[in-house]
Amino acid sequence: MAEPSYTSLPTSHLPGSVPAVITEERASAIRQDPEANMQIFPPNSGGGGGGGRGYQTLTSPSDGNGPPPGNNWNGAFSVSSYTQYFNVDTDDVVNRLTSSLYPTGDFFRKIEANPDLYGLIWISTTLVFVVASFGNCATYLMSKKTDSSISWSFDVSYFQVSAMAVYGYAFLVPLGFYLLLQYFGSKVGLIHFWCMWGYSLFIFIISSLLLVIPVDFLRWTITLITGVASAAFVGLNLKSHVELNDLTIVLVAACVLQFALAIFIKSWFFH
Repeated sequence: MAEPSYTSLPTSHLPGSVPAVITEERASAIRQDPEANMQIFPPNSGGGGGGGRGYQTLTSPSDGNGPPPGNNWNGAFSVSSYTQYFNVDTDDVVNRLTSSLYPTGDFFRKIEANPDLYGLIWISTTLVFVVASFGNCATYLMSKKTDSSISWSFDVSYFQVSAMAVYGYAFLVPLGFYLLLQYFGSKVGLIHFWCMWGYSLFIFIISSLLLVIPVDFLRWTITLITGVASAAFVGLNLKSHVELNDLTIVLVAACVLQFALAIFIKSWFFH
């Protein structure tokens, strides 16, 4: 008995079959204008990072009768959208940490091609825990130095205050200066501001470790040095990289805020 022969049957119109994803007309349109069907996230405004394209998706083509489709910001909630801002290795991070301790005004030049958010998040989080934990330790030492019989308990509210203060400062202050300088015509991107201000907080971690010493005069000396060093780092970098005619008020405001942060940490957590 002869075996039945099987022939190739077209299946594009059978029930349950899946049609081609891209028709010939759509493929032709994409070849002619590839950018018309691509969406870039985050928006590239000159400060988005080291040339990465970021989040991209294919969008449905317009039917030709209505306006073109608007931007889809769903990528803002995707972790993959921000991977380009964590593309740094140990050498990069150590180099930037070292640069923050020696304010020479060339930090923007070092991060220009590849600004990162790793330093901002890692340094801010570390500073929150260091300030809260060592602040409690410092108050314990001072209380025992004053009266060894006094009862003392760990103050959990230090973590709440330090988290609100540090995270609020690290994210909102650079955002405020970015918007202000954009109004005056600056071309520096927001990621660059976040990166620079994030690394400027590294010196506060070191000073918090030293503020445990139960000598109030020494604590104030460390606080003043920390405030001056961090203010100089921010001020010199803004002055060297932001191309505006008059930056006096902006520089003074940035330096005062850095110095005020140092005073706040000393007064609230290491009193």
